[in-house]
Parts: sequence; C-alpha cells; structure tokens
Amino acid sequence: MTRVLLICNDIVGKNMAGPGIRYWELTRALGQHFDVTLAVPPFIAPQTPPSGEDWLRICPTVRELRALVEDCDVVVTLGVVLFLYPFVAESGKPLVVDLYDPFLLEDLQRKAHMDWLDRLISYENYLEALWLQLRAGDFFICAGEKQRDYWLGMLSAAGRVNPYTYQDDPSLRRLIAVVPFGLPAEPPQHTHPVLKGVSPFIQPHDKVILWGGGIWEWFDAPTMIKAMPRILAHRDDVKLFFMGIKRSNQERARTTAVEQAIALSKEMGLYGTHIFFNDWVPYDERQNYLLEADVGVSLHLDHVETRFAFRTRLLDYLWAGLPIVATVGDVMGETLAAQGLATLVAPGDVEGVARAILDVLRDPIDCQERRDRIQEVAKNYRWDIVVKPLADFCAAPYTAPDKGYPIGGVIPSGKWGGWRRLLQKGWRALRLGGARGIVTQLHEYARWKVRHL
Repeated sequence: MTRVLLICNDIVGKNMAGPGIRYWELTRALGQHFDVTLAVPPFIAPQTPPSGEDWLRICPTVRELRALVEDCDVVVTLGVVLFLYPFVAESGKPLVVDLYDPFLLEDLQRKAHMDWLDRLISYENYLEALWLQLRAGDFFICAGEKQRDYWLGMLSAAGRVNPYTYQDDPSLRRLIAVVPFGLPAEPPQHTHPVLKGVSPFIQPHDKVILWGGGIWEWFDAPTMIKAMPRILAHRDDVKLFFMGIKRSNQERARTTAVEQAIALSKEMGLYGTHIFFNDWVPYDERQNYLLEADVGVSLHLDHVETRFAFRTRLLDYLWAGLPIVATVGDVMGETLAAQGLATLVAPGDVEGVARAILDVLRDPIDCQERRDRIQEVAKNYRWDIVVKPLADFCAAPYTAPDKGYPIGGVIPSGKWGGWRRLLQKGWRALRLGGARGIVTQLHEYARWKVRHL
C-alpha cells in the first residue's frame, strides 16, 4: 500500500482554519485507500491533537519530520513548507504541491498598509517560496479551473510547461489538476444551542446573519457592518455574528482588519448588542452555528486576490442549506448564484447588501426544488469525490518527465547569462544527440546569428 505523507502549513487540532481543515479532510479521504500520515511541521505552534487519530504526527523537531519524509512514498504539501525545509523537495520522493491558496496575492493585500521595506521583504520571501514550489513539484493541484489557468501561466513562466510535460500529456492534467475544497458526505446535525437563546442579546426568535470564518484584509467586513443600521431600520430582530477573529497561530492578538471592524461596530453603537465577534469556532462545532443562522454572508474587496480565490466558507453555507449573500467576482459565489443559491452584490455596496439580506429574511426560500439544487451542487464537492485526481496520482506516483530538463525553468541573465545559456544548450545537445547534436546546435546558432545581424 502506498505510504502518503501530507505536510500541513497550519495548525491541526481543535481550532482549525482553512489549510488545517483541508489537510485533515484530505488525509481522511486518502486514508480510505492508502497508508496515510498527516504531519504538522516544527514551525507551527503545537496544539493538543484530537484523540483517536493515529495518522496525525505533531513534529516538534526537524529530525522527526525528516524521518517521516524518508519513510513515505509520496509527499503532499503546500505553502512555505518547501521554503523552510528544502530536504522535502530534495528527498527524491514524488512530490505533490498544493496550490489551492494563492498566498502571494493574499500577502499583497495583507501587507498593503505596511511600510515599503516590510512589504518588499515579505513579497520577496513569498515569491521565493512560490518559485521553489513551481520548480520542485511533480504534480500540482489547485482549487478550480480559473485558478488552474493562473497557475498554468506561472508554470509556463517557470519553464514547467515544455516539450517534456506536453509530450507526457497535451492537456497538462498530469501536471496540474483541480482538487477543490470539499464537504462532508453527511449532512450537518444540530447537537446543542450555541447562539439563539444562549447569548442574552440573541433571542430564540431573532434572525442571525453569519459571517463564516475569519476577518482578513482581503475581505470586506466594513460594508457588512455599515449595512446593519439600514437593516435595523426595517426590523430590530437581526443580529450579526462573526465566527472567528483570532486564529491560534497568529503572531498578534488581532489583525488590522479585525481591529477596524470592531472599532466601526463600536462607533455605530452596535457592538455587543447587535454585532458580535467570536474568538474562533472549533471545527466540530461549526455545524451548530451554521444551523442556527438565517443567512450566510461573504463580502470581499475588488482586487486580484478575489479573482483567483476559492471562498471555502461558502461551501459551509451550502452544506447547511443557508441562503447566501456574496460579492460578485469570486468563482464559488458566482457558481452558486448561477444555481439560484446565492444573491450577488457589487463590492462596497452597503445599500445593496442591506436590501439583499432584508429580501432573504422577508421571504425565506425553503422549497423542495431549492433543496434538490443544494444536494445536486453539494454532492460534487464531497471530499471523497474531489480527492480523486490526487488519489489517482498516489495510486501510481511518478516523477515529472521534465525533472532532468537542463534549464530547470530558469533562463540565465546578466553578464554571464548568455555564456551559461550557451553551455547549457551545448551540454543538452551532446546528451541528447551526441556529436551530431553538437553540430546541429552550432549550425542552428550560426543561422540565427546571421539572420539577426
């Protein structure tokens, strides 16, 4: 049985965010077919792991992580793992690079308000981490077709779309395939009250607007908060609940986006009475919050991250059957809107958000046709379904056919770049064509020089 090692770049435990959830569920899905291990590397602050999962390894030292890499047949990882632990890429094991999170674009927005030195250092580090991923991977996965186009462009610039990979598969699906975020096969179950009737300010009959997940710099919490007075002007039984403002692995207590959202809600006099901020919802508790909500919102700004993002919390809303109000521009929101399962508004449209939410609360749609559409869309995102391209690779892992490509995706530049390039071409001609190859290469070079004199 193939031994598959997944290395996450985030906390795996009680309070998980997107990467931790993704790798927890991918491990469970792959575990139906392979001998799997999920490793949390040393740079992640350790948490008490969930009990009963013998495939989870919290690695406090590099030695332990290295031993797991040496003992596996396939490695799956994401983010800065290869940047921090180069031996993972150098192990010679077939390597799957998970590109579902376009972290370079996220970081541009996250650091947009910082000074230039911090912004440039962060960008350069992330760019180096990304470049290492693009050069090292044997197989890549991403969250959707639009993302795949973005990454194909990146892979082309890195030299990974070349005659070797094209000859291997003209569709390039053996180079990069789509493995989106997923959903549990089982429907959510309400196990105990968490909001309505529990908080003294949220009554059992109140209507709850749920902001799933965190408040990050690429989201637009201020527009939602500014819409609340307009909503409350029509009905006073509406409450807004943010599910999480502090990830366990954050260096600071709160992000700038969180501080701004809290300050704005206080400025409007709604903090703690109509707008609520929760630290973080444990992964196994999220279904209770989803099932007590009346509408799920996902608002973002108009920037490039939106175009290539995959809003994973929209899947949670879909899982719970929640009406959705979202901003136009992201793939998941527009996919659900096309099915009649989401209402889209323009970025920053305070009035539009208020009107859309009031419409949903005034006339909640709960018909069999809508439930059938939800089930039809949701089944395509079950973890056991979306994992198939990754499972196919693990069943028959391979090394990318261009791993011996001399250029390695980098075209030399600078004073000595031309000579390095010429030597690389000469070595390749000798290796692939012998003495005749050298003669052919020299002949082509001479023709090119004459043509461009």
